[in-house]
Amino acid sequence: MSEVTWVEVAKVGDIEEDDAKQVKLGELCIAIFNVDGVHYATGDICTHAHAFLSQGYIQDGKVECPLHQGVFSIKTGKALNPPVTKDIETFPVKIEGDRVLVAVPAR
Repeated sequence: MSEVTWVEVAKVGDIEEDDAKQVKLGELCIAIFNVDGVHYATGDICTHAHAFLSQGYIQDGKVECPLHQGVFSIKTGKALNPPVTKDIETFPVKIEGDRVLVAVPAR
């Protein structure tokens, strides 16, 4: 990402540990995860079939797609087991005070 805009997507306490929240920013659909108190942001739509990863099963820093059980690393976006083969996009996250901000491509 060359030009980015930092956008507030949640408050620190909004997302419980090992949970996620869906955020829509225009055409962009992002999942915000809280893994052991650290926030991560990925694309929310599975690369295998249209399913929201924010509704998936989260464990050990991974999210399982609710549709066909493909697994992704939340930290890296890497596709870890079939049927998913294509990684999901990840976005930088920073915390300012109690705000969770995500860097998205500038328009």
